[in-house]
Amino acid sequence: MKVLQIMGGREVGGAETAFADTVCTLHKKGLKQQAVIRDGAPCEKMLKSAGIPVTTLPFRKPFDWKTRPGIEKVISNFQPDIVQTWMNRATQFCPQKSFRKQVKNPFIHVGWFGGYYKVSNYHNCEYLVGVTPDICRHQVAEGWPTERVQVLRTFCPSQTAKAVNRQDFDTPEDVPLLLNLARLHPKKGLDVLLKALVDIPSAYLWIAGEGPLRGELEVLAKSLQVDHRVLFLGWRNDRAALLETADICVFPSRYEPFGTVMVEAWLHKVPLVTAASAGPKAHVKNGENGMLVPIDDVNALAGAVNAVIADKKLADKIVAGGFETYISDFTEEKVVQSYFDFYQSILAAKTSIANT
Repeated sequence: MKVLQIMGGREVGGAETAFADTVCTLHKKGLKQQAVIRDGAPCEKMLKSAGIPVTTLPFRKPFDWKTRPGIEKVISNFQPDIVQTWMNRATQFCPQKSFRKQVKNPFIHVGWFGGYYKVSNYHNCEYLVGVTPDICRHQVAEGWPTERVQVLRTFCPSQTAKAVNRQDFDTPEDVPLLLNLARLHPKKGLDVLLKALVDIPSAYLWIAGEGPLRGELEVLAKSLQVDHRVLFLGWRNDRAALLETADICVFPSRYEPFGTVMVEAWLHKVPLVTAASAGPKAHVKNGENGMLVPIDDVNALAGAVNAVIADKKLADKIVAGGFETYISDFTEEKVVQSYFDFYQSILAAKTSIANT
């Protein structure tokens, strides 16, 4: 079985991280793959280090005359059984059905959803996958056949890491440390978190991420007089180490179809406090495996964080519940096996149709 994985994004976001982690782990488990990614994508080094052949293409709009022919060339040479396109951009650049008929081994086209994308953009696909059951329900509601939809969850690789030295970031050892892992974008609700920090006077906050709102958020932190307790760390490649250092993971997103940060917090046994956007609301049980608060509610967010700081039994309870959720649904082994099972099932269906 050969699979071509295509990702047209260039940010270091949740989908791009899921793509790189999944492809590298599938390769480690023996799946023969190649990858096509956008030039300049940060995941290129990771994929190549894992031993995966990588082709880089522009994936630009409009007037991109290189990307689709480049993908067609890779397909003609590699002859994949399955082509999986991750999100809209990669799917729209994938060759049309007419090209599929011309190659020696007509591939099965699978479209990957990490959010509530327009299903109409995936008309060239044969199957759709989504990272949550609710995203798959959205696909069916927009007219996609139920039998051609599959839930394939994301995971974060299990890894050991040493906590970083707080002194390197001018953070006292004896204060509660809050950690946020997110792109600095309006949908991530970081303005709400900074406002909540005013009423969490004992805590420091590390924000690991980069994005267009950095300057605005720095100004907000200063105006709220919490800037001496807030550190903007920029993009980090040591998320596991940061989680090992933190006391609470805070996830105040206004919009989050899933949220791999949840799984990371559960894996590393860090208490999770999150806003009730779509992904967290579907997976977090308040007071059981995390603390769930209304979106944009500054007082509720501060109250939940303070409750976890003040009540060790509560913190221990949600850590234990979160780790149980991780073991039940989000381990690397279970997610990777679900990919193999899905790929094998659609290839078997193709063979069965060909033989009838």
